[in-house]
Amino acid sequence: MARNLKRLIGALAISIIVCTGVQAATSRPSFVVSDIYNYNHPYAATDSGDLATKMQLMSASAFYFYRGTADIFYRDTTTLPASSYTSNATGFTWIGGDAHLSNFGAQRDSGGTAAFTTDDFDEGYLGQYVWDLRRAAVSMVLAGRENGLSDSQITSGINTFVAAYVTQINSFAKGNGEASFQLTSGNTSSVVKDTISDANDGSRSDLLSKYTSTKNGVRTFQNASNLVAVSSANYTAISNAVDNYIQTISSSKRYAASYYAIKDIHQKLGSGTGSLGRLRYYVLIEGPSTSTSDDVILELKQEASSNVALAAPGQLPPAEYGSNEGERVALTNKAQLLNTDVLVGYATINGAPYYVHEKSPYEEDFDYTQLSSSSKFSTAMTYVGQALASAHALADQDYNSAIVPYDIDAQISAVANSSGLQTEISSFAFSYADQVNLDWQAFVSAYNAGTPLY
Repeated sequence: MARNLKRLIGALAISIIVCTGVQAATSRPSFVVSDIYNYNHPYAATDSGDLATKMQLMSASAFYFYRGTADIFYRDTTTLPASSYTSNATGFTWIGGDAHLSNFGAQRDSGGTAAFTTDDFDEGYLGQYVWDLRRAAVSMVLAGRENGLSDSQITSGINTFVAAYVTQINSFAKGNGEASFQLTSGNTSSVVKDTISDANDGSRSDLLSKYTSTKNGVRTFQNASNLVAVSSANYTAISNAVDNYIQTISSSKRYAASYYAIKDIHQKLGSGTGSLGRLRYYVLIEGPSTSTSDDVILELKQEASSNVALAAPGQLPPAEYGSNEGERVALTNKAQLLNTDVLVGYATINGAPYYVHEKSPYEEDFDYTQLSSSSKFSTAMTYVGQALASAHALADQDYNSAIVPYDIDAQISAVANSSGLQTEISSFAFSYADQVNLDWQAFVSAYNAGTPLY
């Protein structure tokens, strides 16, 4: 009771400001450069190559810059006007924290159903539900403009997104519909349906052929520019970490020990945007049989504290996730998805936390560049809104009441006026997109001038 009271006070502190409008965009090159340097420099000694890739990607477009600077968004959240459509209780929403368009996608669940969902959990934390709506809507402005859509078309898409979110939340609040709701090829259309179909059409043989090869009946990783061998010391450290990772999987979902037998380990380079600079490893394991055709690739991804904590410090106490950021990410995955990957877990390698899951053959990233017309854009935003509502509704007291002490869909439903929230989110999105563009221009100038950025 004392712990929940303390956290309730924290939620009050982040939601008492009344939203009176949005702040004007401000040129702040010194802040942008110093923030990017300070955020990325801790990883320079271990993965400078990926940091160089990250800076190159971020210089390419405002959308990629936005993807790589979630910390700036949450630093700004501490000073930007709060929403008029929140309450103390909605401050305990288990948000994904980085809900831009490229963090949605399709994958088969553990039951074999391909569904469209949120698919990135690195920033998972407790905060106001509107923070996910805001971050997603800003990405819609940036992506829509990049795709040549007009601001009025983008506004329509944002309004569709917010309405779909609120409608779905209201539906969940009336019962327990989130326990069975999924976006599949049977209830979607257009680009989202195509994404689901592409995920479902994946094959293990194609995935293994992409990253591995066999010789004399033994499968190992290929050596490539983005997939490199690790030192013997790191091989041993990762092998030991995998042994401990197995124990983080629920005993009811754990396979026989032979399933996890390690066949090879390589470092993966160049994946992601915001997480570039943190180490990532692929571990090839035996899988269900001794045949090389059903080998499994585990992805071990180094994690850091959630940037959402910049806006809501202590809202998700480290004790809830064993003070291991990999466990926090794994918990978010399990909380926000139905029938999640049974290989989800966490590990510690050389003192650093890692999130572990399968590199699945049956997953497909959502390609926002395909949203080239107003109709495609708005149709897709319906499903993005529903997917986000599903993630929030699943991750509440029904999953773990010690972390989220509310039926969060009911709490959001009580305050989320659809038309008012549409106006608020749309206004915020365009205003903050202007700030992102100014920040990106400052970054590009520094990047082109050779200013140290990590």
